[in-house]
Amino acid sequence: MAGYLDQYGAGEERREKTFRLIKRIVLALVALVVIGGSLIFVFHNYREERQVTQFFTLVEAHDYKGAYALFGCTDAKPCRYYPFPKFMEDWGPSSGHSFAGAHITRSRSCGSGVLMTVDFSARQQEKLWVEKSDLSVGFPPVQGCPAAP
Repeated sequence: MAGYLDQYGAGEERREKTFRLIKRIVLALVALVVIGGSLIFVFHNYREERQVTQFFTLVEAHDYKGAYALFGCTDAKPCRYYPFPKFMEDWGPSSGHSFAGAHITRSRSCGSGVLMTVDFSARQQEKLWVEKSDLSVGFPPVQGCPAAP
């Protein structure tokens, strides 16, 4: 025969289990948001940074035509305002850049592209622009981010 107090606390145990489950779900969601936000922050400009790294790899390997193609210029379709001799002057062996130690120090999305600051050495710094639509590398249109249209 069941006594009056046999079921005492059964409802409280259920509430405690439910509370623990809700607590775990909330903690998991918070962890997911924090980790996901961190990953988005770190890898937001990954494709564009990889394109600049590829550009430096090609220049370091003396594949200047391939590096010039990353600027969106080829022999068949040369850039009107940036001919290959000017490119060689800026990025060729006599440019004075040391590509072995080049690394991206800052990457910032701006409108249709990404503005990157590249350090070649303690005193040499260059700003490059990567257009998001076609991943073409170039110089920034202005010193900072261009104004939004």
